[in-house]
Amino acid sequence: MTRPRIIRCVNFKPEVTYFKPQGIPLSSLEEIKLTIDELEAIRLKNYKGLEQTKCAEKMKISQSTFQRILTLANKKIADALINGRAIKIESDFIKMNEEKMRKFKCEECKYEWEEPFGTGKKGIEMSCPKCKSKLVHRIDSGGHGFGKQPWGYRGKK
Repeated sequence: MTRPRIIRCVNFKPEVTYFKPQGIPLSSLEEIKLTIDELEAIRLKNYKGLEQTKCAEKMKISQSTFQRILTLANKKIADALINGRAIKIESDFIKMNEEKMRKFKCEECKYEWEEPFGTGKKGIEMSCPKCKSKLVHRIDSGGHGFGKQPWGYRGKK
């Protein structure tokens, strides 16, 4: 009997979940399935440039498991690029770290968005993804601001 898979933590939910070679009809393409935890391994190691130990820590898995996931993901992507296959991203045994999301609001355009913890971005250093304004602050689920720096106050009046 095989050991049950540990649920992996992922701080990234892709907006695009399908990639295919241009000019080839979808019906004539083979698909390669890339799990979201494999995509997260690629994101942390290759895109963010984090050390393998830090990547494994963020996904709440062992280093050796992280290495296996990363190796498999790289192999699948290479296969798709070399052999002209489509890549479909799907979830499998993951847990989104939604409880560890920070919410922000732009004072200029009123746009609200979420950022996961551990991105290395501090709220006071952020700019709005919609209008690029620096007048952003963190809000809680009720929409009340905290740490409205540099123009607001922190704590009691």
